[in-house]
Amino acid sequence: MQVSLIRYTPEPELTVASAARLCYSQISATQLQEKLTPTQVESLLRRVISSGHHSVLEHASFTFAIDGISRACSHQLVRHRLASYSQQSQRYVSYKAPDFVTPPSVADDPELSRQFEQAVLAAFAQYRGLVEAGVPVEDARYLLPNATTTRLVMTMNARELMHTCSIRLCVRAQWEIREIFEAIKEEVKKVAPIIGGALQIKCIIHDYCDETESCGIRPLKDES
Repeated sequence: MQVSLIRYTPEPELTVASAARLCYSQISATQLQEKLTPTQVESLLRRVISSGHHSVLEHASFTFAIDGISRACSHQLVRHRLASYSQQSQRYVSYKAPDFVTPPSVADDPELSRQFEQAVLAAFAQYRGLVEAGVPVEDARYLLPNATTTRLVMTMNARELMHTCSIRLCVRAQWEIREIFEAIKEEVKKVAPIIGGALQIKCIIHDYCDETESCGIRPLKDES
């Protein structure tokens, strides 16, 4: 798996701070950007994040290239609808060689790993056989397993990133999508450290767990 931040709003934290200050200012956002100091930007951002007034965070967006994740994982990812996605098409891309993700629970057992790989390679061989026999790629792809890797580009604004990370960084999220958002958090921190630092699991944000059973990081709401 590889996650790379390929585009983002220029000076994302200054953009968000300017938008936040504009709501209570008589001058334009352009003038505010020229006047705000780094210290003021940090103060404004921390106030916005802690107060829950997150709408201004939508002015900063981040675009990621995500490569080498499974189709099983990408189907979870695109459930987050307040984002834009462009994904490698199995309808138009003909796979020449098998490339797939093996879950750790399988990879840790040599015999299960062997069986898993054998099954995936058999499915891929049948896929190639259909393609070479003249079956359209869009029909042959029905044989490809969920383990098959994919590539996609995803764009999210900072507010949606905060929401999605609050769910997908949780230990209850599946391991693969959790790895994606751990990598996303590190990428965002490089260009927007305050926003990146705010990408936290929900129990850290609320100081309690709202699941039916706590993993131990924070107590359940009724116990806090």
